[in-house]
Amino acid sequence: MKPLGGKKSETPSCGMENPGVSDQACYGKCQSCDVDVKPFCAGVSGISSLTGSRTDVKASKENCGACSFNHDHADAFVEEVKGSVARPGHADTADPDGFANVKNGSCMAVDDLAQESEREQAGGTLEDLFFFNDEEEDDSDWEPAARVAVNRWYCLNCTMPNLEDIMYCMNCHELKGSGVGGYDVFQTQIAQAALVSADTELQPVSTAIGFDERMLLHSELEVKPNPHPERPDRLRAIAASLAAAGIFPSKCALVPPREITKQELLMVHSPDHIESVEQTKNMLYSYFTSDTYANGHSACAAKLAAGLCADLASLIVSGRVRNGFALVRPPGHHAGVKQAMGFCLHNNAAVAALAAKRAGAKKVLIVDWDVHHGNGTQEIFEEDKSVLYISLHRHEDGTFYPGTGAAHEVGILDGQGFSVNIPWSRGGVGDNDYIFAFQNVVLPIATKFAPDITIISAGFDAARGDPLGCCDVTPAGYSWMTSLLTSCSEGKLLVILEGGYNLRSISSSATEVVKVLLGYSPSLATTLSSPSKEGLKTVLQVLKIQQQFWPVLGPTYASLQAQQGSVFSKYTNKANELKKRKHSGVSGPFWWKLGSKRLLYEALYEGRYPRNIKGSGEGKAIDPAEP
Repeated sequence: MKPLGGKKSETPSCGMENPGVSDQACYGKCQSCDVDVKPFCAGVSGISSLTGSRTDVKASKENCGACSFNHDHADAFVEEVKGSVARPGHADTADPDGFANVKNGSCMAVDDLAQESEREQAGGTLEDLFFFNDEEEDDSDWEPAARVAVNRWYCLNCTMPNLEDIMYCMNCHELKGSGVGGYDVFQTQIAQAALVSADTELQPVSTAIGFDERMLLHSELEVKPNPHPERPDRLRAIAASLAAAGIFPSKCALVPPREITKQELLMVHSPDHIESVEQTKNMLYSYFTSDTYANGHSACAAKLAAGLCADLASLIVSGRVRNGFALVRPPGHHAGVKQAMGFCLHNNAAVAALAAKRAGAKKVLIVDWDVHHGNGTQEIFEEDKSVLYISLHRHEDGTFYPGTGAAHEVGILDGQGFSVNIPWSRGGVGDNDYIFAFQNVVLPIATKFAPDITIISAGFDAARGDPLGCCDVTPAGYSWMTSLLTSCSEGKLLVILEGGYNLRSISSSATEVVKVLLGYSPSLATTLSSPSKEGLKTVLQVLKIQQQFWPVLGPTYASLQAQQGSVFSKYTNKANELKKRKHSGVSGPFWWKLGSKRLLYEALYEGRYPRNIKGSGEGKAIDPAEP
């Protein structure tokens, strides 16, 4: 999704415009007057627009990693139509012909349009218009590139665009037009779920689920050509999967929903941030950043999500519930003290951690396996040594969203050593690297820390087939990581949904995680082997930095460093063997001898699809022959 640029809109009299907030940072459409405005953001200096959207097409192309799908497509037709539509404004008067005189000048009168057309036609050619050359030149051989409207369909499973004549999604292989069903079955069963709260008389239960249908009302209302990846179907897909597996509501209790109070939010966020989110109730739709939307129901949804997480944490610490899964949205780990960003409004994990401490927990462990670094959670607790934050995420020297989370970010002041970042250097990271990092970094530090409760910021966007994460973690991998963490705090574990945008991936992964919470053994579908070369480098880098704060890591670092040479030589030998085989004259594809596999590929397939589709906008055309 391209960042939303735009003209500066008029600010309603109901609120002062904050000079520290950019045009993209916080704007929307007023419900009462239907004008493009900025919601009340007075004093919110922390909300600012981002230079790169999480769903920005260019950034997604650069960060695709192992994902082979190229979604940087031309969309000339849509961009041309969008460019011709002016945003509505306040109308002072209307002329008899039906043309409104608009304050912001977005509508032209008929006479003005005619004069504009005459001015455009006066020059005749581009050269006349721009260089005012009186000499006539023959430009008959020059023809502007024709704009081609590319017909596309968007996958209901992963939201990625595909050419009209392709029947299966190029990213997730989902059949065109098919979606994830079964939510209606969940709706009929949820009324039968047992409720558990601090006031109920029920016996302690194993697993509780936090969910409320009002969180489905949080959605992007502004009409755009491509769907937003953070959409209500994410919750529906997971709920349907849990019901189909016979897990919920039959084997889990339900936590009664409540909205978090302002006093509880003030322990995490600034007053200005809380007020800015609250004011979105008065907007038809609004944006904090180019990809962080809100509508009139978003403030309620965000408070419900935070309230459910807080109550689950309290119930787990008090012993009423052994563990829990918060099926909530909007996500939260990017939301910092003063800003909403990265699809996140309130920081649910931070709210849960502080609720756990109020309930009696002395030390809280937060493990964030979302593919994006939880910059907001780290910011909130970077000075607090009672909360240990460990994150595994793509980083790639700061080029992957949000750019934070380098290995040397270890916390500040009393919190030094209580922020542990495991930053992957590439995409395509799978089960082996994650389990290797858990065994050599996460578990030794967590065991030494000895938390009273463990909170997982469970983003499933590192899952195989995710359009944004482009990694390769399987449902079995997530079940193993969950199982490994159950021993850290005597089984007191709270899993909070963060990201994840492939519906089948997140539903199957979340179901495997909840099964582990219920006592099932982790899936055996994965066969673990040695880490990748890049994964080993990352773990060694983290161990080298963190061993000064956690001496328990010293022997592990020394052992892995001694093995590093043999592991690297294994990868080098494999590469040399392949290279030797390619050039030794052994039987193989004959185009190896031509020096280029692409030569034959182009000869066979170039004619089947358009090689280059020119159009307006930033998008590059689809090139099916690109390896």
